[in-house]
Amino acid sequence: MPNALATLALAIWPVVTVVLFLKLPPGRAVIATLVIGYLFLPEPPAGFDFPLVPPLTKHTIPALSALVMWIWMYGHDKNFLPRSPVVNVLFLLFVFSPIATTVLNTEPVEWGQFQIQGMSVRDALAIVIQQVLLIIPFLLARRFLSTADDQRDLMYAFVIGGLLYAIPMLIEIRLSPQLNFWIYGYYQHDFIQTMRFGGFRPMVFLYHGIWAAFFMLMAILAAYALWRTEKTGKPWKLLIAALFLTGILVLAKSLGAWIFAAVLIPVVVFFGSRWQMRLAIFIAAFAIAYPALKGLDLVPQDRLLEYAEGIDPARAQSLGFRFGNENLLLERASEKPLFGWGNYDRNQIMDPATGDIETVTDGRWVILIGQFGWLGFLAEFGLLVLPVFMLWRETRYRTPESYSLLIVPMSLMLAINVFDMLPNATLTPLTWLMAGALTGYAETLKKTRHSYPTAERLEWKPVL
Repeated sequence: MPNALATLALAIWPVVTVVLFLKLPPGRAVIATLVIGYLFLPEPPAGFDFPLVPPLTKHTIPALSALVMWIWMYGHDKNFLPRSPVVNVLFLLFVFSPIATTVLNTEPVEWGQFQIQGMSVRDALAIVIQQVLLIIPFLLARRFLSTADDQRDLMYAFVIGGLLYAIPMLIEIRLSPQLNFWIYGYYQHDFIQTMRFGGFRPMVFLYHGIWAAFFMLMAILAAYALWRTEKTGKPWKLLIAALFLTGILVLAKSLGAWIFAAVLIPVVVFFGSRWQMRLAIFIAAFAIAYPALKGLDLVPQDRLLEYAEGIDPARAQSLGFRFGNENLLLERASEKPLFGWGNYDRNQIMDPATGDIETVTDGRWVILIGQFGWLGFLAEFGLLVLPVFMLWRETRYRTPESYSLLIVPMSLMLAINVFDMLPNATLTPLTWLMAGALTGYAETLKKTRHSYPTAERLEWKPVL
């Protein structure tokens, strides 16, 4: 169980947020509050579980604190909701569709002699609050991180965060993941899953080694992107940082992050912005289409398992286990396709003889479809991938000199984060920060779309 220090760290974070907002510009204050909180505060079960509201944890306390500071310091600000009608529809669907989920799931679920409780009005209120808390980073980023300078700050925050995490990750690679136990008094995940390839993969203060490796991947891509785009100072320092962080990622022993790095680092370093954006579009489109492809049996599962077997039989077995569970959970979700089964493991399959839950939900997408249906999935994934499509629509008609080049690698980073939510549930406040920042910038580009001379907009042809 979390110790007193874990509780204290979460309790004082609102005070830290106040100090950050008083000392820094609002954009940098938002970045510091959420990024530092995500990296160094203790993972659940550390948190505060008050009546009628979801538990307040490291994923919600920094965002809620930043929102309070926004209201306090910028209460006159009317620029709260996105300008795009599509984004607003998805936003409202994301927040309020769980009410319909609750109304349609008031009856208990029977599994032999066992029963799973139905949902109530209290559950509806709690889920709506949970959805609001989840999306606060998106709204903050859209408002305060919508300029090129703000996005540069966010990319630097990834790099600095990666460098700060490198030392504790090296410690855990050598000694095993112990820092969360030593400091906060508990292991945040099953210790057996930290052992890979004859060694340990670090977690530090994150939920799992996969999460730590994926954050390091984001830091690496940000470092290479900044190295390519920085025109002042000493860009070679960014290259050294990128190479150093790449070495840390190799030692982190996460196969998925290795594969992503092998594909994306050459793209960021050698490809132009047009091709990077096209790849981001392809990845984002596949991520949101995957459940439909899976349901239509168009995903080549057997071939993927053969490839995985050639790399590592243990990973092939893990992938096969995931595919099997996804098939079972999709079949279960098809019984309530639009709004899902709701909470309390109602979306899972229970052994009617023992009462044990037989299925495992790893990917974020299958969790969403099972709990909140296809509408819940489209709302969340739509909010995350739509800014990539919005930016593609705006930038394809402009020369690269007319927009911030950092939005292209950031779009790629966001797209691969959403793609990683297919096998894993790696949705974090940083995912929402990137989505919100890109949405805000896309709105700015759209607003200025017709400010170009007519000759530059001739026949509205895309720039190749």
